[in-house]
Amino acid sequence: MAPTPPSSPTSPPPGAFAAGLSAYLIWGFIPLVFQMLGSMGVGPWETLAHRTFWAIPFAGLFVWMAGQGGQALAVFRKPKVLGLLALSSLLIAANWLVFIWAVNNGKVLQTSLGYFINPLLSMAAGALFFRERLDRIAQGAIALAAIGVVFQAVAIGGLPWVSLTLAASFCGYGIVRKQVAADAQTGLFIECLLLGIPGAIFAIWLAQAGADHFTLGITPAAWLIFSGAATAVPLVLFAWAARRLPLSAMGFMQFLAPSMTFVLGVVQGEPLGWAKITAFAFIWAGAGVFAYGLWRASRRLTAAVA
Repeated sequence: MAPTPPSSPTSPPPGAFAAGLSAYLIWGFIPLVFQMLGSMGVGPWETLAHRTFWAIPFAGLFVWMAGQGGQALAVFRKPKVLGLLALSSLLIAANWLVFIWAVNNGKVLQTSLGYFINPLLSMAAGALFFRERLDRIAQGAIALAAIGVVFQAVAIGGLPWVSLTLAASFCGYGIVRKQVAADAQTGLFIECLLLGIPGAIFAIWLAQAGADHFTLGITPAAWLIFSGAATAVPLVLFAWAARRLPLSAMGFMQFLAPSMTFVLGVVQGEPLGWAKITAFAFIWAGAGVFAYGLWRASRRLTAAVA
């Protein structure tokens, strides 16, 4: 999942909404991919290694289609840009690893909470690090989310570390990527290279130790390769749609994936007591206030350029 970008006041081209919706639908269903791998005995580290490695060819294809091969090569001649992408790679790898572990250990609801919190945390980080102004709507949304986290802590008898780690790591990822002078496709490709090469080394080591699952048959190998596609494709769809859709449309859609994972967690039988319900009620209220603020901002921007 990714931060909501600036809006465009022009009429979006055909397919932009479908591309954005497809990205969030893939993110909503992706826990099932990792749960399938988990059911085959594939651990989080092995899944992460293959996820990053098999994302390389898909990310590279999108760089080629966008004609950004020269930009990708130029990154390796810019130590600052490469260093920032190395940092963003570590942050997104931590996010992916915790997510993979969580969905295979009965904590799907905590992942849902984390991605509901993420846009609100990003908004707070924008005010803290980039001196972005928070109006009363934004402040109210953040306050509601904070209350929701408190109730979640009561519900599980401690801090919801999975939710907070997912939100904080992705928020940090967004902050770092904001500083990177490279397009989304190029940045993703470099990140996949930086993570996928050590991932491949780890996968080879597992195979030599007789502890891997990729070589056990077509089914686990196919699912591991598919995890790479499921990583690169939605990010590129999002990047394409984000440049063409209004801020309000992307703002509302970003809550689709955590809503889907919430339903998935409930369907799979995760306990949902009164404290968790109250926590999600406050988070949903904060998300609703946040989405309203995006809608209002989008209306003002459209009116200003009309």
